[in-house]
Formats: sequence, structure tokens, C-alpha cells
Amino acid sequence: MTGRHAKPRRSIRGASRRPQSGPPAAASGARTHVATPAPQDDTPLSHKAILTILVGLMMGMFLAALDQTIVSVAIRTIADDLHGLSQQAWATTAYLITSTIVTPLYGKLSDIYGRKKFFITAITIFVLGSVLCSFATSMNQLAFFRAFQGIGAGGLFSLALAIIGDIVPPRERAKYQGYFLAVFGTSSVLGPVVGGFLAGQSTILGISGWRWVFLVNVPFGIAALAVVAKTLHLRTRRLDHRIDWWGAVALSIGLVPLLIVAEQGRDWGWASTDAVVCYLIGVAGLLAFFLVERAMGDEALLPFKLFRIKTIRIASIVSIVLGMGLFGGVACLPLYLQIVKGSSPTHAGLQLLPLTLGIMTGSIFSGQLISRTGRYRRFVRVGGGLLVAGLLMFATIDYDTPMWQVMGMCVVFGVGLGFMMQPLTLAVQNAADRADMGVATSSATFTRQIGGTLGTAVFLSVLFSTVPGKIATAVKTIVPSADFQAAAQDPAVLANPANAAYLRQLAAARTSGSTAMSSSALSDSSFINHLDPRLAKPFFVGFSQSLDLVFLCGAGVMLVGWAIVFLLPHVELRGGPAVKSSAETTTESPISV
Repeated sequence: MTGRHAKPRRSIRGASRRPQSGPPAAASGARTHVATPAPQDDTPLSHKAILTILVGLMMGMFLAALDQTIVSVAIRTIADDLHGLSQQAWATTAYLITSTIVTPLYGKLSDIYGRKKFFITAITIFVLGSVLCSFATSMNQLAFFRAFQGIGAGGLFSLALAIIGDIVPPRERAKYQGYFLAVFGTSSVLGPVVGGFLAGQSTILGISGWRWVFLVNVPFGIAALAVVAKTLHLRTRRLDHRIDWWGAVALSIGLVPLLIVAEQGRDWGWASTDAVVCYLIGVAGLLAFFLVERAMGDEALLPFKLFRIKTIRIASIVSIVLGMGLFGGVACLPLYLQIVKGSSPTHAGLQLLPLTLGIMTGSIFSGQLISRTGRYRRFVRVGGGLLVAGLLMFATIDYDTPMWQVMGMCVVFGVGLGFMMQPLTLAVQNAADRADMGVATSSATFTRQIGGTLGTAVFLSVLFSTVPGKIATAVKTIVPSADFQAAAQDPAVLANPANAAYLRQLAAARTSGSTAMSSSALSDSSFINHLDPRLAKPFFVGFSQSLDLVFLCGAGVMLVGWAIVFLLPHVELRGGPAVKSSAETTTESPISV
């Protein structure tokens, strides 16, 4: 049953529930143990008990949030060292693909077996993936290890939010979001600075500096495991469900080829044989996923009953668009700051602090008012408008735009994100039954990550497919200018071997009409840092113009999402008691085959 007033599920002690309609057990995997559920106890948790649980959750969320910010700032250095700047999207996209696919699986499994064991599993996989990433010797290898790391990351955010949904009523939940925001804000401040510092070191203890960007997760992860094991104690109510393994497989078959072609389409050609094969496999996979989910009914990986609720349906569509704008913008801004503005990784991290400040301000402000009034829809509407405005402002930046203007745009964009991220999750959790809290929360995270994965792949594809042409055009316009020619004839400039070699290559490229020089910048852009700024101007102009196009595309997508926001119905956030905490216990009957 769905809706706010659905009756709680019941089972007879010691007896197996009749399986619901769906594919045979052999087609959907082995059925789980039959559970004897713990008696329902709606005694509210004390503030102290909630804070005790929050400690473990915040450790896990800190791990995931730190990784997002620390890698985004260091990725240019990593890609240059591994000679694959144009392939950097693979490292990001692979991580997002796996974390997206496993997110609903974590939600469903934790609904059945309990949250704690899967939260610990997610942290463990994430830490192991971090260690593997530090050994990468190519961008393809790094992408593979990041994909493994993403399997752990998919459970960190969604399970932490689901646990909060279990123990705190929606209306009171906004009060405790402040603690999560403090963790997110701290990691957002530390991540860029630490990531920039590590990436800026040639070696630390004999290991390349950027490899410590991943190794730094290890001590944090070990600490998180210790804290979660000690503090996170929840009563688990086991349910007799089959696990929708075939749904997970079909979803993977559907998403992976489509995301690969989004990344590789510019090289293959969007109508090439490889691209068409990916289209066909992806569509077939999504069709199979739809059929499997319909057959599985309430036991589906993403139960269709959730999306029959208008609030969840509209919020999911908006979350996809939000994810595209969020990840697309966050992936492109560090590139602008480091390539066009010439900022070091550390400085680029500090320059992104206004974005973090905006997110924290918007989230805290909206959270406090939502807690008092129970109304969330107004913030989603205002947030959508701010995101459109922020992306349109980003689309006007040039190579010489003052930094104070860029930082002001970051604040607007960040406040818009803060106004939307928390209220959308609250709306979904409020509309779903308590028994479906895990899968509902993971569906909100899943849709946002789907958008983020698509946004990263598509926007970076647009960027790197247009940069060579933009740089070539800028060369034709800027090289004949008096400023460029004065630099090209300055003995002091020519004394720098990097400048002299660049001018020789430029003359050869102009004679042959080749775009090889602009294309080489996509493999390793570090040479730009050694050029006289007047000589490097064509690269700055070309990159900034391509980024303008990316942000303009993002604004168009976000405008559609903003229009959909106005279809979101308002439902008063529920109050009421939270679930009582106790030692995590489960009584099982013999395995049912």
C-alpha cells in the first residue's frame, strides 16, 4: 500500500509470508530468510540518543563528501600526470555510474536486512577503492578503480539519510540536518584545500602528491568504521522479500552503454556503428528493467508504486535535472579556475569556498524555516530560479572576468542548490511509507545521481569536443594582434625555452592549418602554465568560450527543471514519534527455498 495513511505491514510470528506475485524464485535470486519482526515501538528517541547515532552517520558522510571535493580540485593535476586530461570524465563518470546503480540496491537490501551492516560494508568498499586508486598508472586504470570505489560511495549518503528518516519525523528532521550540513561544510572547506595541497606536492614520503588524495581516505575510513560499529544501534525488522538481482543487472545493462556513448560520442561520431550499438543495448536494458520491475511488484529494486505518488514522481524528475546542473557545474568550475585563471589546485579550492558557503547558507536557512512551518515547496521554487540565474551568469564569464564576480556567481548557484537538495529529500521521505524509507530515500539519491552522471558525461563531452575549434579560432584572431606580436618579438620572452618552442609549433600549425596544438592541450594542459600570459591568451579564450557553451546548455536544462518544480504538490511534513533505538537484533526462522 502507498500513501501517508497506509497500514503497517504485519506477519505472523514463526510463519512465512506468502510470496507476492512476480517472477519465479529462480529468476530473481534466492529468497531471504523469514523474519520474526521485533515488536513495533514508537517511543521517541531522546535528543542525546539521536546525537549518538548521528556521530556514526556523520563520519560516513564526511568520508563521501570529502572525496567529492578533494578529487574535483586535484583531477586536472592527476589527468596531466597520467597524460589524459580529455579522458578525465571517465574517472568521474565511472565513479558515478557504479554509485548510481548500487544506490537503490543498498536501499532495498537495508529495508530487508537492516541499515548498519550495509553502511559498514559501504565504508569498507570505499576505503579499499581509495587504496586501489592510489596505485593507478593510467586514466583507464584510474577509472576502473574509481568505479570500484563508487560501489561503496553509493551507500554512504543514501543509507545515512535513510537512517535519519527511520529515527526522526520529517518535520523534526530539518533540525538535525544542521549537523549534516556542518559535516558537509567542513569537508567542503577542507577538501579543496587538502586536495589542492596534496596535488601541488611533487612527492610526499616518496609517493606522488596526488596519490595522497586517495590515500587520505584510509585513516578517515578506519575511524568511521570504528565509530559506526560502536555507536550505530538500531532495531531491525526483517521482512520476507526476494532480492531483485535481475532488476539490478538490467539497470546496469541499460545505463552503462548510454553513459559510455555520452562520453565517447564525440570521438566515435554520434551516428557511428559503436554509438548505435550502445544505443540499442541501452534501450534494450532499460526495457528489460521496466519489465522486471513491473513483474517484481513491491519487491522491485525501484517499486513503481512509489512513482504513482505525485510528490515522489515530480521530485524524482526535478532531482535528475538538479543532478545535471550540480555535477556539470562543479566539474567545470575547477577547470576554469585552474586552466583559464591559472590558479594552483590549492587556490582553486579556496576560490570555490563561496559555492560551499552558498550551499550551507541556503540549506541552514531553508531547514530552520521548514522545521518551524512544515512547508518546503517555496524553497524548491526559489532554488530552481537561483540555479537558472547562476548558470546564466556562469555562461557570461570570460578569460579576464574579475574573480570577485565569479565568486558572487558561486554564491548564487550555491544558495540555489541549498534551497533544493534538502527539501526534495524531505518531500520524498514524507510521502513514502515508513516500511519503504530506505528505497524511497535511495530513489531520491538515485535520480539525482542519474542526472549527475548524465550531466558530467554530456557537459564534459561538449566541453572537450568544442575546445579545439574554439582555440583554433582564437589563434586566428589573437595571433595577429599587436599585443601578441609584441610578446612574440620580446627577447626576454624568447629567452624562455617554453615560449620559444611554443612559437615554433604555433607557426608550423598555422602553416599546415592543423589543430594539433589545441588538441594536445586536452592531453596535458600543464605547458600553458609556463607560457607568457600574452602568448597563452588563445588557450584561455578558447577554454572560457567552450565553458560558456557548457553553462548555457546547463541553464537550458535547469530551466526545464524549474518549470517542472511548479507541479510539485505541497504536503504538510509529518510530525510524530520516531522509532526507538535498541541493540540491533533479528530473529530468523530456517531458510525458505
